[in-house]
Amino acid sequence: MKKDFIKIKCLSPEIQLGNTTFNSNLIVNEMLLASNEGVDVLALPELCICGTSLGDMLANRAILNGSIKALENVIKKTQGASVLSILGMPYAHNDEIYNIGVIVDNGIILGAVYSQDLKKISPLGHARVLSSGKDTSITILGKEIKLSDYFEVEKNGLKVGFILGSGEAMLECAPDLLINPTSLYESVTSEETLSLYTKETSKVLGCAYAVCTPGTGESSSQVIFSNHNIIAENGEIIAQALPFEDKKGECVAVISKKVSTNGGKCQGYYSFENKLRENVRLGKSPFVPENEHELNKRCKKILEMESHALARRLRASYSKTCVLGISGGLDSTLALITCVLCADLLGWDRKNVVCVTMPCFGTTNRTRNNATELCNALGVTLKEVNISEAVTVHLRDICHDIENRNVTYENAQARERTQVLMDIANDMGGIVIGTGDMSEVALGWSTFNGDHMSMYGVNSAIVKTLIRHVVAYFAKNADKRVAEILYDILDTPVSPELLPHKDGEIQQKTEDIVGPYDLHDFFIYYFVSKRLLPSEIYQLAKKEFVGAFDSDTIYKWLEIFIKRFFTQHFKRSCSPDSISLGSSSLGKYDLQMPSDMSCEAFLEDLRSVKE
Repeated sequence: MKKDFIKIKCLSPEIQLGNTTFNSNLIVNEMLLASNEGVDVLALPELCICGTSLGDMLANRAILNGSIKALENVIKKTQGASVLSILGMPYAHNDEIYNIGVIVDNGIILGAVYSQDLKKISPLGHARVLSSGKDTSITILGKEIKLSDYFEVEKNGLKVGFILGSGEAMLECAPDLLINPTSLYESVTSEETLSLYTKETSKVLGCAYAVCTPGTGESSSQVIFSNHNIIAENGEIIAQALPFEDKKGECVAVISKKVSTNGGKCQGYYSFENKLRENVRLGKSPFVPENEHELNKRCKKILEMESHALARRLRASYSKTCVLGISGGLDSTLALITCVLCADLLGWDRKNVVCVTMPCFGTTNRTRNNATELCNALGVTLKEVNISEAVTVHLRDICHDIENRNVTYENAQARERTQVLMDIANDMGGIVIGTGDMSEVALGWSTFNGDHMSMYGVNSAIVKTLIRHVVAYFAKNADKRVAEILYDILDTPVSPELLPHKDGEIQQKTEDIVGPYDLHDFFIYYFVSKRLLPSEIYQLAKKEFVGAFDSDTIYKWLEIFIKRFFTQHFKRSCSPDSISLGSSSLGKYDLQMPSDMSCEAFLEDLRSVKE
């Protein structure tokens, strides 16, 4: 019956990564439910039958064969269910593997679209195994269909178009409703970017436009997905499931036949990136928004991303606890906050968060007391293991004079702490949560196989200057006692506390050794994200830090940054799993470079500013 309107539903089912049988049954249930709800069109994410973050496993025959069987299962079990849907899967054809979306309705395959949108640099690694699609005929479940970059079908008197990714096909289509499943992962800026992109696309095309992203059932190895789904019409968002707010990312809208304002076809395209940059001043702290509202949004997003990613990892590893070393310092404090939020998400008793304080030669009363009181105030389990005797015995066993307080003396403490955490985690059925941040990762400021190692790193994509704001944001929303402790931690100098203290005062201040984090975080942003030359970063830093650091100081620490960034890359190459938060992330999959690379070309460029 011709109705001249469509009820559309976007959905991100909580799939099991690589479990095509489970996923197909899940999709069947959602399609039948949607049909009973009177939904006409169901939008599902890209590669939803197997999962979008499988990497090289997308080319595995078990996944390819399982995806075909899964599609067959959906077809058989949804006959009579009048809901137009797109099912994403990998498909092998003529020795190539394509990323396709199969369009079905009433248990019938209507057509299929392919994706050409294979980003060469992407943490998902699709370009490694998938080929750019092309118009060709393929046979799926005995039916020959044409594979194309755009497919259109009529539903209730309206034209519904399907596309995977972006490209020229978007400029040629003129539907009433355009569906675009995607593999977009979450970052600190993705919510704003996707919202603007969806609104602008619907405005330019003069139609309704629906974007559907993967859900939290996807992997947490490198990126996190958030169920962020949007439906826009003529430049306005009419339905939206915000990141992490709905378990399945459900959003529903009713679309009427469009009244086109552009002749029914896009006459050009746009660059929405420029809109995002309008009135943006990065300043001395490019990772920290200057606007308080935007800063609060970013802090909230980081806590959401970290806690949801950790929850995904704990579920996947069947862990009963999460274990972390707590020092009373900034990084372990944020890791603890993340673990507490994660426990609340999972419905755990907070006692399943196990914090271990491990005092040794340099531990001060201030940090030790803050660590203890914070754990008690948050209601987690606290254990104390004094490692002084164990480290003393170890140094004696390797014939190291305990009065020789060199790097061996310091690293022995860090490695003993890691051993203690690993063994406690084994004993309590949990995993060790890493606390190191991206500023330390960039500089290699960690002990190899000491604090460098964990079973999951929650902070490794956040720089030190931003961590301070995230902890402060949590403090503003915490009860009075927790807030008091957090503010004292924020006021404590950053230190590894590996050398004996004098009269309770911290003897090692990290920034005296490796340099100010204000500068290093500035260097990270422009060197990694913007790929500026060291000479360009130097000139920019001189302009931004007038009155804070003189030119010689900036030069000194930039030179050290370059040397450490390259010589310490071997630590990043074998770092634990963690998620990316944006374009500057330094995870082992984010930055592809050899550990043996020389930094001389970069130092030569920096020296040019002195010539």
